Amino acid sequence: MGTKTVDETGVKTDERKTDEATEAAASTEAAEATEASEAAEKAGTDTPDDTGTPDDTDTPDDTDTPEDADVTGKTDGTDGTEAGPTGVGQGAGAVVSAGLGIVSLTGSWVGTVASARESLMGQLQTSSSSDVGTLIEKGYGNAWQATAMWGGIFALVALIVGVVVLARPAFGAPGRPQAPWIKSVAWAGVALGVIGLLLAVLKYTDVLLGLPATG
Repeated sequence: MGTKTVDETGVKTDERKTDEATEAAASTEAAEATEASEAAEKAGTDTPDDTGTPDDTDTPDDTDTPEDADVTGKTDGTDGTEAGPTGVGQGAGAVVSAGLGIVSLTGSWVGTVASARESLMGQLQTSSSSDVGTLIEKGYGNAWQATAMWGGIFALVALIVGVVVLARPAFGAPGRPQAPWIKSVAWAGVALGVIGLLLAVLKYTDVLLGLPATG
């Protein structure tokens, strides 16, 4: 049985209850201290789990350099395949057309050789007893016509090539415009071809720069 005492204020207290309360408080403090120490030990020993260094430093998974390189290579290859015609052939055709048009106007070595050949044949077919008209026609007229004929051939080829270059986009990839410089050069070739062909026809028929009269 507990003993009751009287304190200075005259209040009776139960000594047994006081002792039990003191022991319970001490036990609670001890348990809290133990839990605190265990928590501190766990906090000190669980450093790898808290920092997560292995998980954060997964360089191979994050970078994926080989896969990115493969994707880049495939993309470049696809773009190169889908690029299609670059217009190099059309540009070359336009330049050829313009060049042939210029040749048809200025003359070529083929026309020069053909003219000299006709002149030589004319001299062989005539004699000193031939009249003046025959000498002029055989010696000069046929030669000039040969020059006009070859000029007309070059002009016709220039005209055909220029038209083909201008019409090529209609038969190619839809929605792919032709470069402006290709159109300009091709049109120049067509214009030179038309002019050269017209002059060649006029010269061959003696409408332009015909043979002089011998009457």
